[in-house]
Amino acid sequence: MRLARLVPAVILALAAPARADDPEVDLALVLAVDVSLSMKPEEQRVQREGYVAAFRSEAVQGAIRLGLIGRIAVTYVEWAGDGNQIVVVPWTIIGTRAEAEGFAGRLALTPPRRAVWTSISGAIDFSAKLLREAGVTATRQVIDVSGDGPNNDGRDIVQARDAAVAAGIVVNGLPLMIQAPTGPYDIPDLDLYYRDCVIGGPGAFMVPVREPGEFATAIRTKIVREVADAAEPAPRAQPVQAFSPARCAETGRQDRYRFDP
Repeated sequence: MRLARLVPAVILALAAPARADDPEVDLALVLAVDVSLSMKPEEQRVQREGYVAAFRSEAVQGAIRLGLIGRIAVTYVEWAGDGNQIVVVPWTIIGTRAEAEGFAGRLALTPPRRAVWTSISGAIDFSAKLLREAGVTATRQVIDVSGDGPNNDGRDIVQARDAAVAAGIVVNGLPLMIQAPTGPYDIPDLDLYYRDCVIGGPGAFMVPVREPGEFATAIRTKIVREVADAAEPAPRAQPVQAFSPARCAETGRQDRYRFDP
C-alpha cells in the first residue's frame, strides 16, 4: 500500500521541471563552431551565412513550431584552442518567426573571429556547462560541433564526449572536409574521426561538408533534424561506443592516426 502511494509521487518528482520558473522548451541547442586558423576567412563567411540562412528558413522555423512545446532555446559559440570559447549569441528562446529572425539578425551582426589550435574537447566541455546554466527545462539537450580538424589541444576528446553523453546530452557533428589535408594535424578522413570520436548519445549523427556550396544545405538539414528529433534510419545509426576509443587519443597527426580497414 505504501509502495503504491509512493510510486506516483516519485514519477511526479522526476517529471517536474528543475525550477518552476524555468521556461519549457523542446530542445536546448548549442551551436559550437570552429574558428581555428585552419578555417579560411571565406569558409568562415560562408559557414556563418549558412547558419543565418537556416534560422531565416521556413524549414527550420516550421520544425520549431511543430514541436510538442513549439519553441527551442539556442546559443551560438565560437571555439578554437582549449579555454578559447566565446558566446557570440547568448541563449535565445525561439518559438515564432520574429524570434528566429531576431536570432539570425544578431548572428549576422558579428563577423567571425580566428584563433589558434583545435580543442573539440574544450568546446564540448564549455557547451555542456552552458547547457547546465541555460535556465530552461528542455526535453532534449544537444551540442552541435562543427570543425575542420581533429582534437589537438586540451583533454582527451573521448573523455569529454562521454562525460557529455553521461549527462544526457547528445553530441552531433558537422565535419568540414573542404580542404585537402596539408598540415601535420590534418587527417584525410575527418568524417570517420567524427563518427568514432566526437558524436555520441541516442540518435547522434553527423553531416559532412565537402564543398563550399554544401554549407547552407547541410546546416539547414542538420538543424531541422535536431529540432524535429528525426532519427536517421538504420543501418547508418551506429552506437559510437562500438568503435575503439584508442584511435581517438591521438593528436591528429597523419603519420600517427590510422583507421582499421
